[in-house]
Amino acid sequence: MEPPLEIAPDTWLIQSIQPALGHPLFVYLNSLVIRGTEPVIVDTGTIANRQQWFEDVFSLVEPEDVRWIYLSHDDVDHAGNLEQVLEACPNATLLCSWPIVERHTNCMNFPLERSRWVYDGESFDVGDRVLTALQPPLFDSPTTRGLWDPKTSLYWAVDTFATPVPAVPMNELDGIDDDFWHFGMTLFGLGGVSPWLTMVDEAKFNRHVDRVQNLGITTVACCHSPVLRGQRIDDAFQVIRGLAGIECPPLPDQSILDQIVAATAQPVA
Repeated sequence: MEPPLEIAPDTWLIQSIQPALGHPLFVYLNSLVIRGTEPVIVDTGTIANRQQWFEDVFSLVEPEDVRWIYLSHDDVDHAGNLEQVLEACPNATLLCSWPIVERHTNCMNFPLERSRWVYDGESFDVGDRVLTALQPPLFDSPTTRGLWDPKTSLYWAVDTFATPVPAVPMNELDGIDDDFWHFGMTLFGLGGVSPWLTMVDEAKFNRHVDRVQNLGITTVACCHSPVLRGQRIDDAFQVIRGLAGIECPPLPDQSILDQIVAATAQPVA
């Protein structure tokens, strides 16, 4: 884990990092805290990093002061501590949706009386700002909604722009090789997040991307990447646009798994 990082006024990235499977690379598993007049937690971290995640989040805001928990979607790396966060934050309303509840009730009993269903394009007032749920360019779930904060011009892109990184910490991708970064976004985008890109109509997809890129974003935060700013934002959108209709690069196969198992096997005593 890296310490919380202030990436915009009153907006903190909660940084968790894990080694990439089988490679000397790393993957970010981020979430977000907006510490405004009505504090917002955006996604709830992973089970594996539960203790540190709670320490980091509640070093920024008292649990009883949290007013909103925004769940981008129900994947385990975004909803890993949801039940525990709801218990810890008794005054918080859960911003979710019908499909999230319908899909996730096999894991926990959703507090419907504490929930508010927010869909793509809908806004909600959190005291000192109005936030908007906005579907990101790439997504791996029908429940996915990004989050736009016009007060800070920050967009939470969820799994869009996901990439492995060769070293950590890597604030704002400083020093990363552009070819490595572009391939990482391509591999993760097509192989790990949005395989439907191989079948998508390019013109329709570009209109979908326009909807987010034209917001006037100055800071992009997402689960699986360092923060993007300036030219990095434009470059990242260009890479994502280029994924429409292309074939996915080869993914690690059984031979790679065999190598990983052999390399990590413990010697028999």
